[in-house]
Parts: sequence; structure tokens; C-alpha cells
Amino acid sequence: MSSLTGGDQDPVNDGKIPVPVEVEEAIRTLLRWTGDDPEREGLRDTPKRVARAWKEYCQGYGEDPAIHLGRQFEEVGGYDEIVLLKDIPFQSHCEHHMAPIIGKAAIAYLPRNSVVGISKLARVLHGFARRLQIQERLTAEVAQCIWENLKPHGVAVVIEASHACMTARGVRTPGVSMVTSRLMGCFLDDHRSRKEVMSLMGY
Repeated sequence: MSSLTGGDQDPVNDGKIPVPVEVEEAIRTLLRWTGDDPEREGLRDTPKRVARAWKEYCQGYGEDPAIHLGRQFEEVGGYDEIVLLKDIPFQSHCEHHMAPIIGKAAIAYLPRNSVVGISKLARVLHGFARRLQIQERLTAEVAQCIWENLKPHGVAVVIEASHACMTARGVRTPGVSMVTSRLMGCFLDDHRSRKEVMSLMGY
């Protein structure tokens, strides 16, 4: 996929990706079912726009998030304490209603022999988030990916998010957030390490 050009142009939504006829028709069917007319002026191009938007929302299916952890650095000047990246914003969609999940994540690990560039932790999160998800699985997948590829002493992932399937429909309770965590290695087994990392995360 090419890089962005021309400021805010997006390679997924720039109009060059063809949309299958059956996908367009499926979206038109949904528009008719909701009570609107897909042939009216404001909706004529909506099927293509929606299709390309969903291709972008789910672009994580086309990548292996572990690839972002391939380049590691061993020259760390003797640093052997916790590495933490927190308040990482992300957006996903729930697999039950395809409604937005919007939140933030904190990802920490205790290096064993190497570290990675901090942006790579966010890229791992986004790689898994850009799929249809449930928050519990997203949390576990991010932690497992870092655990298997960095082989650190410990991994901790905490995700806090709002779910539109709960805030905008169903029980319709806005202002509610869900918190999930996955601790591995020393952060799971050692009380002091667990307390330290959770305190750094603000929990």
C-alpha cells in the first residue's frame, strides 16, 4: 500500500480501490431496509464510500502485527527497567454489532535482552484493533504478540474503551468504559513487579 500523499489523501479511500458490485448492492439493501432511498442524491455514492471505509477499518486483516517487532535493539546502555507506552488511542469495531470501540491502551514490558522502537508497540495494537474484535481478545492478542516476539521478563497490557454497541443502542448508557488487562511473566507472578507496572499505568 502506498504512503499518503497530498496531505490528507488516504490510499484506501482515494477512489482507486474497486468495490465489488455485490458489496455495493449489499449496502444499498441495508439503506433500503433502514427506510431510506439509496437512489437519492445524498446516498448515491454512499455504498462505495461505506465499502472503502470498511476496507480501512479492517485493514488489520492484511498484516501480521508481529512484523513490527522484527527490528530489535540490544545496545540499551544497561537499561533493565520497565518500558511503558500509555494513553495510546485506538479505534476498533465489535464483532457482535460492528459498532465502534474507541479507547486507549497502556502497553509495558520488562526487557530481557533487547528493546524495540516505542512506535512499534502502538503499531502492534493498531494491527489487531483494525479487525472485528472483542476487547478481551484484543488485550490478550497484543500481550501475546509482544511476549512471543520480544521474549521479555514480563508483559502488561491494559485497555480502557467505550463501546458504541452499549452507549448508542441496547441499554444506551453513555459515559461507561470497560477496562481489560493481561499480565504475563514477572508482572503476573511477582507482586511487587505487578504493583509497580500498574501504578505506572495509573491503575
